[in-house]
Amino acid sequence: MSRQRRTLLLRTVVLSTAAAALAAACAEPPPPPSARGFAVRRTGPQGPADAAEARLLQDRRLPEAVTAALNGHLDLRHRITVVVRSCAGEGSGYDPSTRRIELCYDDLAEDRELFASSGRTPADDEVAAVAAETLYHEAGHALVDVLGLPVGDDRAEEDAADRFAAFMLLREGPEGERRLRAAAEAYGLTAAAEGPGDRGRDEHAPPAERAAAHLCLLYGAAPGRHRDLAARTQGCAPAWPAVQEEWGRLLGPVLRRRAPVDSGSQDQL
Repeated sequence: MSRQRRTLLLRTVVLSTAAAALAAACAEPPPPPSARGFAVRRTGPQGPADAAEARLLQDRRLPEAVTAALNGHLDLRHRITVVVRSCAGEGSGYDPSTRRIELCYDDLAEDRELFASSGRTPADDEVAAVAAETLYHEAGHALVDVLGLPVGDDRAEEDAADRFAAFMLLREGPEGERRLRAAAEAYGLTAAAEGPGDRGRDEHAPPAERAAAHLCLLYGAAPGRHRDLAARTQGCAPAWPAVQEEWGRLLGPVLRRRAPVDSGSQDQL
Protein backbone atom coordinates (compact mmCIF):
# COMPACT_ATOMS: atom_id res chain seq x y z
CA MET A 1 0.00 0.00 0.00
CA SER A 2 1.46 3.34 -1.01
CA ARG A 3 0.96 6.88 0.16
CA GLN A 4 2.82 8.45 -2.78
CA ARG A 5 0.78 11.37 -3.99
CA ARG A 6 0.11 12.85 -7.40
CA THR A 7 1.69 16.22 -8.10
CA LEU A 8 1.07 17.70 -11.55
CA LEU A 9 4.16 19.58 -12.69
CA LEU A 10 2.79 21.54 -15.65
CA ARG A 11 4.78 24.76 -15.39
CA THR A 12 5.30 26.66 -18.64
CA VAL A 13 7.62 29.35 -17.29
CA VAL A 14 10.54 28.91 -14.91
CA LEU A 15 11.63 32.10 -13.15
CA SER A 16 15.25 32.35 -12.19
CA THR A 17 14.58 33.76 -8.71
CA ALA A 18 11.71 34.33 -6.32
CA ALA A 19 12.48 38.05 -6.44
CA ALA A 20 11.76 38.12 -10.18
CA ALA A 21 8.36 36.52 -9.67
CA LEU A 22 7.43 38.87 -6.87
CA ALA A 23 8.59 41.93 -8.81
CA ALA A 24 6.40 40.96 -11.76
CA ALA A 25 3.42 40.42 -9.48
CA CYS A 26 3.89 43.79 -7.83
CA ALA A 27 3.57 45.49 -11.23
CA GLU A 28 -0.05 44.32 -11.48
CA PRO A 29 -3.00 45.87 -9.61
CA PRO A 30 -3.63 43.92 -6.41
CA PRO A 31 -6.67 41.62 -6.52
CA PRO A 32 -9.48 42.24 -4.03
CA PRO A 33 -9.13 40.48 -0.65
CA SER A 34 -11.94 38.08 -1.57
CA ALA A 35 -9.83 36.70 -4.43
CA ARG A 36 -6.61 36.22 -2.47
CA GLY A 37 -5.09 33.43 -0.41
CA PHE A 38 -6.27 29.90 0.21
CA ALA A 39 -9.97 28.99 0.05
CA VAL A 40 -11.87 25.72 0.51
CA ARG A 41 -14.47 24.18 -1.79
CA ARG A 42 -16.13 20.84 -1.08
CA THR A 43 -17.87 18.42 -3.40
CA GLY A 44 -20.12 15.55 -2.38
CA PRO A 45 -18.53 12.20 -1.54
CA GLN A 46 -19.11 9.13 -3.69
CA GLY A 47 -19.73 5.91 -1.82
CA PRO A 48 -19.99 5.07 1.90
CA ALA A 49 -16.24 5.02 2.57
CA ASP A 50 -15.80 8.49 1.10
CA ALA A 51 -18.87 9.69 3.02
CA ALA A 52 -17.31 8.64 6.32
CA GLU A 53 -14.11 10.53 5.58
CA ALA A 54 -16.10 13.56 4.38
CA ARG A 55 -17.89 13.63 7.74
CA LEU A 56 -14.57 13.49 9.58
CA LEU A 57 -13.23 16.49 7.65
CA GLN A 58 -16.50 18.38 8.05
CA ASP A 59 -16.86 17.69 11.77
CA ARG A 60 -13.30 18.81 12.47
CA ARG A 61 -13.32 21.65 9.93
CA LEU A 62 -9.83 20.51 9.09
CA PRO A 63 -9.40 22.04 5.60
CA GLU A 64 -10.73 25.33 6.95
CA ALA A 65 -8.30 25.23 9.88
CA VAL A 66 -5.33 24.56 7.60
CA THR A 67 -6.26 27.31 5.15
CA ALA A 68 -6.84 29.73 8.04
CA ALA A 69 -3.34 28.96 9.34
CA LEU A 70 -1.85 29.54 5.89
CA ASN A 71 -3.77 32.78 5.35
CA GLY A 72 -2.83 33.97 8.82
CA HIS A 73 0.85 33.43 8.08
CA LEU A 74 0.98 34.56 4.44
CA ASP A 75 -0.36 37.56 2.54
CA LEU A 76 -0.73 36.11 -0.95
CA ARG A 77 -1.90 38.04 -4.00
CA HIS A 78 -3.03 34.77 -5.57
CA ARG A 79 -6.08 32.57 -5.07
CA ILE A 80 -5.34 28.91 -4.38
CA THR A 81 -8.41 26.72 -4.02
CA VAL A 82 -8.44 23.61 -1.85
CA VAL A 83 -10.96 21.22 -3.37
CA VAL A 84 -12.09 18.40 -1.10
CA ARG A 85 -13.61 15.61 -3.17
CA SER A 86 -13.77 11.96 -4.22
CA CYS A 87 -10.91 11.28 -6.62
CA ALA A 88 -11.48 7.66 -7.70
CA GLY A 89 -7.90 6.75 -6.90
CA GLU A 90 -6.20 9.69 -8.63
CA GLY A 91 -4.55 10.82 -5.40
CA SER A 92 -4.30 14.18 -3.66
CA GLY A 93 -2.11 16.76 -5.36
CA TYR A 94 -1.60 20.29 -6.66
CA ASP A 95 -2.39 21.33 -10.24
CA PRO A 96 -0.52 24.48 -11.35
CA SER A 97 -2.76 24.90 -14.41
CA THR A 98 -5.80 25.55 -12.20
CA ARG A 99 -4.03 26.52 -8.96
CA ARG A 100 -6.03 23.86 -7.17
CA ILE A 101 -5.05 21.60 -4.32
CA GLU A 102 -7.15 18.44 -4.29
CA LEU A 103 -7.61 16.51 -1.06
CA CYS A 104 -9.17 13.12 -1.76
CA TYR A 105 -11.59 11.33 0.54
CA ASP A 106 -10.30 8.01 -0.81
CA ASP A 107 -6.77 8.88 0.32
CA LEU A 108 -8.08 9.27 3.86
CA ALA A 109 -9.78 5.87 3.61
CA GLU A 110 -6.47 4.37 2.48
CA ASP A 111 -4.68 5.97 5.42
CA ARG A 112 -7.32 4.56 7.77
CA GLU A 113 -6.65 1.07 6.41
CA LEU A 114 -2.93 1.63 6.87
CA PHE A 115 -3.32 2.47 10.55
CA ALA A 116 -5.84 -0.38 11.01
CA SER A 117 -3.19 -2.79 9.73
CA SER A 118 -1.08 -1.83 12.77
CA GLY A 119 -3.98 -2.23 15.19
CA ARG A 120 -4.97 1.45 15.34
CA THR A 121 -8.75 1.77 15.06
CA PRO A 122 -10.76 3.81 14.40
CA ALA A 123 -7.70 6.11 13.97
CA ASP A 124 -9.70 9.30 13.42
CA ASP A 125 -6.98 11.44 15.00
CA GLU A 126 -4.25 9.82 12.92
CA VAL A 127 -6.20 10.12 9.66
CA ALA A 128 -6.95 13.79 10.34
CA ALA A 129 -3.29 14.40 11.16
CA VAL A 130 -2.13 12.88 7.88
CA ALA A 131 -4.74 14.94 5.99
CA ALA A 132 -3.34 18.12 7.57
CA GLU A 133 0.21 17.15 6.61
CA THR A 134 -0.99 16.41 3.06
CA LEU A 135 -2.62 19.83 2.73
CA TYR A 136 0.47 21.62 3.97
CA HIS A 137 2.67 19.57 1.63
CA GLU A 138 0.54 20.47 -1.37
CA ALA A 139 0.42 24.10 -0.21
CA GLY A 140 4.22 24.01 -0.38
CA HIS A 141 3.96 23.02 -4.06
CA ALA A 142 1.43 25.80 -4.64
CA LEU A 143 3.75 28.40 -3.12
CA VAL A 144 6.68 27.21 -5.21
CA ASP A 145 4.46 27.62 -8.28
CA VAL A 146 2.77 30.98 -7.69
CA LEU A 147 5.83 32.66 -6.16
CA GLY A 148 8.40 31.11 -8.49
CA LEU A 149 10.48 29.91 -5.55
CA PRO A 150 13.96 28.63 -6.49
CA VAL A 151 13.93 25.21 -4.83
CA GLY A 152 15.59 23.11 -7.54
CA ASP A 153 14.41 20.15 -9.60
CA ASP A 154 11.33 18.00 -9.08
CA ARG A 155 12.86 15.83 -6.36
CA ALA A 156 14.23 18.88 -4.56
CA GLU A 157 10.77 20.47 -4.72
CA GLU A 158 9.17 17.38 -3.16
CA ASP A 159 11.68 17.49 -0.31
CA ALA A 160 11.06 21.23 0.13
CA ALA A 161 7.30 20.65 0.24
CA ASP A 162 7.80 18.03 2.94
CA ARG A 163 9.87 20.52 4.93
CA PHE A 164 7.17 23.17 4.49
CA ALA A 165 4.56 20.75 5.86
CA ALA A 166 6.77 20.10 8.89
CA PHE A 167 7.45 23.83 9.27
CA MET A 168 3.74 24.70 9.36
CA LEU A 169 2.82 21.85 11.70
CA LEU A 170 5.63 22.66 14.13
CA ARG A 171 4.41 26.27 14.30
CA GLU A 172 1.29 24.87 16.00
CA GLY A 173 3.23 23.61 19.03
CA PRO A 174 2.33 20.29 20.72
CA GLU A 175 -0.79 19.61 18.62
CA GLY A 176 1.15 20.14 15.40
CA GLU A 177 3.94 17.94 16.73
CA ARG A 178 1.41 15.15 17.31
CA ARG A 179 0.17 15.52 13.75
CA LEU A 180 3.68 15.49 12.32
CA ARG A 181 4.52 12.37 14.28
CA ALA A 182 1.39 10.63 12.99
CA ALA A 183 2.32 11.53 9.42
CA ALA A 184 5.81 10.14 9.97
CA GLU A 185 4.27 6.98 11.36
CA ALA A 186 2.11 6.63 8.25
CA TYR A 187 5.20 6.88 6.03
CA GLY A 188 6.90 4.31 8.24
CA LEU A 189 3.96 1.92 7.96
CA THR A 190 3.98 2.35 4.21
CA ALA A 191 7.68 1.58 4.07
CA ALA A 192 7.16 -1.56 6.16
CA ALA A 193 4.30 -2.71 3.93
CA GLU A 194 6.25 -2.13 0.71
CA GLY A 195 9.49 -3.69 1.91
CA PRO A 196 13.14 -2.60 1.82
CA GLY A 197 13.36 -2.76 -1.98
CA ASP A 198 11.08 0.22 -2.51
CA ARG A 199 13.04 3.32 -3.51
CA GLY A 200 10.14 5.65 -3.99
CA ARG A 201 8.21 6.54 -7.11
CA ASP A 202 8.54 9.41 -9.55
CA GLU A 203 9.97 12.48 -7.82
CA HIS A 204 9.10 11.47 -4.24
CA ALA A 205 11.63 10.22 -1.73
CA PRO A 206 11.08 6.67 -0.44
CA PRO A 207 8.54 6.66 2.41
CA ALA A 208 11.15 5.54 4.94
CA GLU A 209 13.24 8.62 4.14
CA ARG A 210 10.20 10.89 4.43
CA ALA A 211 9.39 9.40 7.83
CA ALA A 212 12.97 9.90 9.03
CA ALA A 213 13.07 13.51 7.82
CA HIS A 214 9.85 14.39 9.68
CA LEU A 215 11.11 12.78 12.89
CA CYS A 216 14.41 14.61 12.55
CA LEU A 217 12.67 17.98 12.42
CA LEU A 218 10.25 16.99 15.18
CA TYR A 219 13.05 16.17 17.58
CA GLY A 220 15.03 19.23 16.55
CA ALA A 221 12.10 21.54 17.27
CA ALA A 222 11.00 19.99 20.57
CA PRO A 223 13.61 17.59 21.99
CA GLY A 224 12.20 17.79 25.50
CA ARG A 225 8.85 16.40 24.40
CA HIS A 226 10.31 13.71 22.14
CA ARG A 227 13.25 12.29 24.07
CA ASP A 228 12.51 8.83 22.69
CA LEU A 229 13.64 10.06 19.26
CA ALA A 230 17.13 11.10 20.39
CA ALA A 231 18.88 7.92 19.29
CA ARG A 232 16.90 7.64 16.05
CA THR A 233 17.71 11.17 14.88
CA GLN A 234 21.44 11.48 15.64
CA GLY A 235 23.24 13.26 12.84
CA CYS A 236 20.13 13.70 10.71
CA ALA A 237 19.77 16.61 8.30
CA PRO A 238 18.56 19.17 7.61
CA ALA A 239 18.50 20.59 11.12
CA TRP A 240 15.38 22.35 12.34
CA PRO A 241 16.98 25.83 12.46
CA ALA A 242 18.01 25.44 8.81
CA VAL A 243 14.41 24.68 7.79
CA GLN A 244 13.14 27.70 9.73
CA GLU A 245 15.69 29.86 7.94
CA GLU A 246 14.94 28.32 4.55
CA TRP A 247 11.19 28.91 4.56
CA GLY A 248 11.48 32.21 6.37
CA ARG A 249 13.80 33.42 3.60
CA LEU A 250 11.71 32.00 0.73
CA LEU A 251 8.48 33.48 2.05
CA GLY A 252 9.90 36.69 3.50
CA PRO A 253 8.16 39.06 1.05
CA VAL A 254 4.70 37.56 1.72
CA LEU A 255 4.87 36.95 5.47
CA ARG A 256 2.19 38.72 7.48
CA ARG A 257 4.37 38.64 10.55
CA ARG A 258 7.84 37.52 11.40
CA ALA A 259 6.99 35.87 14.70
CA PRO A 260 9.07 32.82 15.66
CA VAL A 261 7.64 29.33 15.82
CA ASP A 262 5.42 28.74 18.86
CA SER A 263 7.72 29.15 21.81
CA GLY A 264 6.19 26.05 23.38
CA SER A 265 7.89 23.94 20.70
CA GLN A 266 11.36 25.24 21.48
CA ASP A 267 12.00 23.36 24.70
CA GLN A 268 15.40 21.88 25.39
CA LEU A 269 16.69 18.78 27.09
